[in-house]
Amino acid sequence: MNFTINPKIFTKYPGLQIGVVIAKNLTNDCAMITEIQKQLRQQEKRIRETLLTETLSQQPKIKIWRHAYSAFGAKPKDNLSSVENLYRTVLRDNSIRHINNLVDIYNLISLKHLMPVGGEDLDKIKGDINLTFAGADESPVLLLGDKEPRPPHEGEVIYKDDLSAICRRWNWREADRTKLTPQTKNCILVIEALPLVAFDEIKTATEELNNLVAKYCSGILATYLLKSDKNIIVI
Repeated sequence: MNFTINPKIFTKYPGLQIGVVIAKNLTNDCAMITEIQKQLRQQEKRIRETLLTETLSQQPKIKIWRHAYSAFGAKPKDNLSSVENLYRTVLRDNSIRHINNLVDIYNLISLKHLMPVGGEDLDKIKGDINLTFAGADESPVLLLGDKEPRPPHEGEVIYKDDLSAICRRWNWREADRTKLTPQTKNCILVIEALPLVAFDEIKTATEELNNLVAKYCSGILATYLLKSDKNIIVI
């Protein structure tokens, strides 16, 4: 299985960097991790003390994702990047709810570094994973929280495998089919950074993600940093 980024993505979004953690032979069905919950509450407190809902869209690391969405035809007000959605949840005085430990860990990294982070269950992937632009005849996909499957719009940025999209509008919403669950044993986690984020910052965030997964979910892990001169890894 390969993970490949279409070179045209880098042409349209120069400076894009993707941090990747591949984790295998995990344990994700243990009890909720108290230390991760404590750190989530600390990050939520920091966010509420330093940011406002009314001006969040002007925060540089949020604004750049709004521009990226607009570039492929999505309306940023209707289709929030995953990191903006996470921050708005916090600013509404809601705590980030426990899903499972892998999701809690990547939400913590997303809050701490203000970057989108997501993941997919590798055992539910069919064929290769590609970050690319949607074609005109993409298969319908059931997204988390939806009742009916719908196809991506032509030209939007998607993650996909051989069956369908696994995440629409870049990091907007993930497919139900490949979501991380307590039963997940093998996964891919990605951190996405547009040009405002320096190489050292995404490298640090990727290493922190790797270390937390290794500490709390064990397994065999490997990390990668993808950019225009390295757009493919073998999983």
